[in-house]
Amino acid sequence: MTGGFTLDALLEAPDVTRVIAVTRRSLGREHSRLANRIVQFERLEAQLKGTSCDTALCCLGTTLRRAGSEQRFRAVDVDCVLTFARAAKAASARRFVVISSVGADPRSRNFYLRTKGDMEEELEGVGFESLDILQPSMLLALRAEMRPLELLGSALMPLLAPLLRGKYAPYRAIRARTVAAAMLGATRSGRRGVQRYTYEGIEALARLTAPRTRPLAAAKAPARAR
Repeated sequence: MTGGFTLDALLEAPDVTRVIAVTRRSLGREHSRLANRIVQFERLEAQLKGTSCDTALCCLGTTLRRAGSEQRFRAVDVDCVLTFARAAKAASARRFVVISSVGADPRSRNFYLRTKGDMEEELEGVGFESLDILQPSMLLALRAEMRPLELLGSALMPLLAPLLRGKYAPYRAIRARTVAAAMLGATRSGRRGVQRYTYEGIEALARLTAPRTRPLAAAKAPARAR
């Protein structure tokens, strides 16, 4: 979901000269600046060998329900993300932008948050000049497969937003399109080192819409979104 919105944002950005979309299945769309690389994620590094890019954006992720087990969930949300990060580093990417989760912590008792925390910690060791970690709470968007509780949550969370202030502000629900815009905004922030963004930071990044003066030669964005 967010990966699709991110791809739209990249293709609409005049300063992005080429987008390499790395997916498991064909996107089924054409664009003069789009190259769709269909890969097997377990062979990702070998299949992307020889690719070059300035920036890599990662929207990889799944759910426990879809994965079927904690082991398979971790294989996507940690192992595949790290494999892509290493492939991006080998492709000369200086910046890596990734979607994680609010509350991510490798020491958390919650499996989901612990897994996201582990992913963030492992990414720091890859050695990018810039690592931008977006930590949204609930993502708001209409999807083809939405369970009743998800529909209810999507309706209620915006109503609760005004009540979530101060230290609770990071837990506000946010539109998936805003997160996608923030991923593009992160490429324009100019910040170095490891940066983490929750609700207010993501909103601020999404407002960075002015094109960069030096075009991005290429950006890679896996389209399998969380």
